[in-house]
Amino acid sequence: MISFFKKYKLFVIVMSCLSAIIMTTFYFALRDAKVLPIYQPENFNVELVDPSIQHVRKYHTISDFKLINQNGDTITQEDYKDKIYVADFFFTTCQTICPVMTKNMATIQKEILNDDEVMLLSHTVTPEIDTVAQLKRYAIEKGVNDKKWNLVTGDKKQIYDLARKSYLAVKSTGDDNYGMVHTENFILIDKEKRVRGTYDGTNEEEIKELLEDIKILKASYK
Repeated sequence: MISFFKKYKLFVIVMSCLSAIIMTTFYFALRDAKVLPIYQPENFNVELVDPSIQHVRKYHTISDFKLINQNGDTITQEDYKDKIYVADFFFTTCQTICPVMTKNMATIQKEILNDDEVMLLSHTVTPEIDTVAQLKRYAIEKGVNDKKWNLVTGDKKQIYDLARKSYLAVKSTGDDNYGMVHTENFILIDKEKRVRGTYDGTNEEEIKELLEDIKILKASYK
């Protein structure tokens, strides 16, 4: 037995060192791998969260919805089933942050155009103004690809509830008519309908971060 180990001593040493290197490499790779957090209502600024759910610490997901897009088609959660998607809130007559947000959403659209796993969803906060016809004109003007990006309108209370109780992305005006003040936030949603990130939709550096986080999120499903 001793003679056996003497004969293969060098081989054993080399293999032991190689194994140690491989184990160390895997350890640091796993340790340094970025994992996106799962956000809950309690993680958000209370101004963006309906008081009824500000205490929620786990299991928060996007509620089911039924809205109408720029083509007059009904859009529901089924259209986003098993998809990663980026959501935001806007209105077509906005002349401040919305044009920048829309331009940056179009940048994301270009990057994901051939990616079947990722889609976009923009909700109007003024559905009384943003009719299907108005959304269609806006979509054409901004280069919206109907297969990747839905601009949706519908019942104002439903949109308000989605914004305040699901996406946690708008402030309330405090009136009784579901008034909404949208923010510049883009919200990253995973395939389980969970919030995985929020980004400043007017900031190009945060758009780059969002695109990187989409890659990380996609990789987590492999």
